Amino acid sequence: MSLWLDMLGTEIRFVSTPSFGDIRIAEAGKENKEVILFQHGINGHLEAYAKNIIALSEDFHVIAFDYVGHGLSTKKEMEYSPIVLADQLKELMDTLGIEKAHLSGESLGGWTSAHFAAKYPDRVDRLMLNTAAGLPIATEKGRNDLEKLIELNKRNINSVPNYESVEARMHWLMHESNHHLINEELVNLRLGIYLKPETVKVAPLITKIIEKHDDFLIPLDLIKCQTLFLWTEDNPIHDIETARSASEKIQGSHVYLMKSKSAHWPQYEAPEEFNEVTTNFFKFGKVE
Repeated sequence: MSLWLDMLGTEIRFVSTPSFGDIRIAEAGKENKEVILFQHGINGHLEAYAKNIIALSEDFHVIAFDYVGHGLSTKKEMEYSPIVLADQLKELMDTLGIEKAHLSGESLGGWTSAHFAAKYPDRVDRLMLNTAAGLPIATEKGRNDLEKLIELNKRNINSVPNYESVEARMHWLMHESNHHLINEELVNLRLGIYLKPETVKVAPLITKIIEKHDDFLIPLDLIKCQTLFLWTEDNPIHDIETARSASEKIQGSHVYLMKSKSAHWPQYEAPEEFNEVTTNFFKFGKVE
């Protein structure tokens, strides 16, 4: 199915922020009171949530957006970090008039959401960390996975992306049983974003975030909202033991391990299960 059929009924627009330029958002369910803000991973874009926005808009006001430097948002040459992106999230919420929201972030999105929840606790209802980065690594495997990713990004940092390299990265994101979801539309969308001259300028600045992973660990002890670690057995970075160890440091938090085969993109690989878990957690505070 086309991404645009998945997102049929979603409003796509740009929102101007004071410090971070024009931010592209996808929005549905504006009539609903409770807000979910979905946040993508490093070098990603809002289409990572193509299979979730409309499905969840029956109960929630759903917004997915491109971080500054990502997708079709303004490409700003600056030092990138989850702290900076958390401030962008605050500006976006202020601009949209959203006082409080549920946050769900994947990878970098979870890392940023957690820093936001620690810094602005009164702005967060519930927090979902979806295969999030920024956790203290608990196992040797987890440390090796991170080191391999850092080395891979160093090798690719000055390479011009092509169809094959983008497709390979998408294979890394998804479980091998879901590689049929990686079609020409999805690869060409990401490749088209990567080849824009303004993206080429900021991509090395964004990629450096990974190298500074341990400099920006999530202050888990400062997170006071109800928190769910949504994880997969085959997450290629940060294993389930790391998620469970981090969960122990947030009082009352829970870990949910996806039943469906998925890796780093469970919201896209197994949308029915993801959407059900998201609804139960954000609407009722239940984890099943």
